[in-house]
Amino acid sequence: MPIQVDVAVLGGGPGGYTAAIRAAQEGKKVAIVEQGKLGGTCLHLGCIPSKALLRSAEVYASLLHADTYGIKLSREAVKVDFTAVQERKEGVVEQLHRGLRQLMKKHGIEVIQGRGRIIGPSIFSPKSGSLAVELEDGEMESVVSRHLIVATGSRPRQLPGLEADGETVLTSDDALRMETLPSSMLIAGGGVIGIEWASMLSDFGVRVTLVEAASRVLPGEDPDVSAAIAKALSARGVRILTGAMLQQESLSKDSGGISVAVRQGETEERLQADRLLVSVGRIANIEGIGLENTDIAVQDGWIKVKPTLQTAEPHIYAIGDVTGGVQLAHAAAHEGIAAVEHLLGLMPHPAAPHRIPRCVYSRPETASVGYTEEQARAAGHDPMTAKIPFAAIAKAIVHGDSEGFVKVVADRGTQDLLGVHMVGAHVTELIAEASLAQFLDAVPWEVGASFHPHPSLSEALGEAMLATLGKSVHF
Repeated sequence: MPIQVDVAVLGGGPGGYTAAIRAAQEGKKVAIVEQGKLGGTCLHLGCIPSKALLRSAEVYASLLHADTYGIKLSREAVKVDFTAVQERKEGVVEQLHRGLRQLMKKHGIEVIQGRGRIIGPSIFSPKSGSLAVELEDGEMESVVSRHLIVATGSRPRQLPGLEADGETVLTSDDALRMETLPSSMLIAGGGVIGIEWASMLSDFGVRVTLVEAASRVLPGEDPDVSAAIAKALSARGVRILTGAMLQQESLSKDSGGISVAVRQGETEERLQADRLLVSVGRIANIEGIGLENTDIAVQDGWIKVKPTLQTAEPHIYAIGDVTGGVQLAHAAAHEGIAAVEHLLGLMPHPAAPHRIPRCVYSRPETASVGYTEEQARAAGHDPMTAKIPFAAIAKAIVHGDSEGFVKVVADRGTQDLLGVHMVGAHVTELIAEASLAQFLDAVPWEVGASFHPHPSLSEALGEAMLATLGKSVHF
């Protein structure tokens, strides 16, 4: 007999397991089908392991500059044990994995380990959307549900001529498994992943060259943010080439690493490095999941969904990376909740894509929510901006790292808060206040009038809000 549930979730990443928990909270019988480890890319090959490595790199860099704080350490006494760094990363991942498995037990969610595929209607389900699951031992299991949520995620995009081999040409997945640090790394792509790896590796002492096709790194962010990150990384020795393209068929490999030509305008040069990391976006995991057995539409490689997150088959939803859009774990989790609340007949709060916080965990960090100044103008607003440097904030000076700023974008006529953009230490912790302010439709004076403890980095946000009105106190 098949396993019969109210809600089946195909994929156990942040979107999938969050959806499962929300459905279980409402008393629904739920099953997750996951071919890998519960937690998906974020927990095992993305957000968490990369942040663990970034933290180790940050600590190492801080120790190398301990004399800034009156602590005397010889450079020879500070060494990187990369094996231990990787062991710590694995320990962090496993601790969170254990906690996630316990959450599934707590909510009575059945987790089926295997590869799931959507099949057509059966005697148990008049609608397509039932799942055939190939278990790890090769046996088959059937899952029949009233509703199905597809949350199969994405994987790194590869470039013809620069395909990953796991040794010298790497995806971000491969890079997380490195057993030793290279002496040099060439990174193709100056988006979030490329910037985080450039920051991490340079902190570990690796020579980094970063190539970005756009005119600036982090091209989706405010230009001031892009400029600040480029300046910070360049100051640490990272060579950044923008408006540049790797000549994909020019790659050569030998015992010394890789060599590839790069064209920047009319100039072409050949770059060499121990390894090449290709971080040029991601593609949806839609192969082999049975979409051909449904009426689900695929557009540009992504599952097409309605604002309700329903596919062309109303009882089948799709969430997270597999739909394209904002490819962030917290966006997928929000969509998981929204999909479940919609199938329950509730009124979920829709998330405007530009109001989803965006974070880069480099050194310094970046964090943004809402429109950039350019986007606000394109949307028909008359934007005004204010920017407060962390150098004006006591806690940043005490912290010993006062680079960066908080920039606020507001509408000149209505005073509406349109966007907040930050660069600096711990700004990924500060962006939630700006996100909440937008969610509640707060205007800058309301945020600025609320208490921001002294000394704290949050004062920069309060001061920037007041600065839109010309009322900043400390700058």
